[in-house]
Amino acid sequence: MNSEELRKALRLYLVMGSPNCGGADPYAVLEAAIAGGITMFQLREKGAGALQGSALLELGARLRSLCAQHQIPFIVNDDERLALELEADGIHIGQEDAPAAAVRQRLKHMIVGVSAHDLGEAQSALAEGADYLGVGPQYATRTKLDAREVQGPAMIARMREGGIGLPLVGIGGIDATNALPVIRAGADGVAVVSAIAGARSPQEAASELIRILQ
Repeated sequence: MNSEELRKALRLYLVMGSPNCGGADPYAVLEAAIAGGITMFQLREKGAGALQGSALLELGARLRSLCAQHQIPFIVNDDERLALELEADGIHIGQEDAPAAAVRQRLKHMIVGVSAHDLGEAQSALAEGADYLGVGPQYATRTKLDAREVQGPAMIARMREGGIGLPLVGIGGIDATNALPVIRAGADGVAVVSAIAGARSPQEAASELIRILQ
């Protein structure tokens, strides 16, 4: 996937695992979100009640095949083995995970996304071969208990001014009420968790976000 295709794919990026679905079937949530217009999906199975082992593999395979049917890039959060077993399109790693350069070396054919919180981290990720950056937290978030200090859209603007041309997606506390400033600051898209996975209608939530982001 070239950089322009990746920018388009990042427009509305759903990040989710079963603990984010409020008891609903993650497959049904993802199906509804795809119908609503999400453009990329990341399996992030973390938190209380997260699946492991064969149960995680089984869920991952179901979600992977749903994404493949709809040509939605399927990314795995921070688990190289799972990414390989599911033949994912890519992997997303945080600053506390394996170094991006090593992951890039091992997973040559995959998209590698890296979380960055400031210009220095963005420059390092760029040098290490990241394909895109997830920048946040944009706003206060309850989804990630160990989230860093809120950066706001200004951090995306700072990265752009600092010469970071990589595809960028804003993440953290984003919903329909505050997505636009993230795009205006220079992001190619927004990544959301509860704004879609926790919505009464994931399909309506996704289509409302897409409408705003157009």
